[in-house]
Amino acid sequence: MKDVHRVLIDKLREHSRLSAEDLTAIRNLSYSLRQLDSTEDLVQQGESPKGAALVVEGMVGRYHLLHNGRRQFLSFHMVGDLPDSQGMFLERMDHSICAIGPATTATIPHREILRMFEARPGLGTAIWRETLVDAAIFREAITNNSARTMRARMAHLFCELFYRAEVSKLTDGNSMQLPISLAQLGDTLGMAIATVNRTISMLRASKTMDFRYGVLTIRNWQGLAKIGEFDPSYLHLKRPPPR
Repeated sequence: MKDVHRVLIDKLREHSRLSAEDLTAIRNLSYSLRQLDSTEDLVQQGESPKGAALVVEGMVGRYHLLHNGRRQFLSFHMVGDLPDSQGMFLERMDHSICAIGPATTATIPHREILRMFEARPGLGTAIWRETLVDAAIFREAITNNSARTMRARMAHLFCELFYRAEVSKLTDGNSMQLPISLAQLGDTLGMAIATVNRTISMLRASKTMDFRYGVLTIRNWQGLAKIGEFDPSYLHLKRPPPR
């Protein structure tokens, strides 16, 4: 099992400076671990969680559940992300979060985080910046699904996930573990399963990427980024991966 405090420290350092006192404050946070099966909910829409979850292993997805039972995935979160930190400031969650493949999360009590904010305002700013990056991802997802072609929107999503994973040192060369099912891809990008399959085939034919058996492999980053019109500036990361 990864060092939970180190996971959070490394994530915040992607976009913020942390002092020695900040590191000590983080290491003093308590937490409880939870193992999630694939598609199991971490938090459901309408709940009022008492803690903020940190992804320690695997991946989770944020989604809305529609009246017809379908899910619209809004974003995906990997190791180091705080996918429900908004819950500290909202009376009730307006979305759900589930595991994408098996995952492990650490829940940190809201009261401890809020006390840390008071004692270490710089840490509060760092975690707030994390939620602002989330908001930027939501905005980009709206543009992606409404203004880009099927091929471009899938290329953009793959670029975003790989770029974020590479910054967080979660890639293996040109590949990353991506346990998203074809149905979940469809629920993310507004595509039927047949369209998902056809679009993946189109991207394979472009020799820019491959996606099969839960592994995304980048064959030609520049080519895939061009297809997806991907500009990572909206992620606001101070440590971009070398290209």
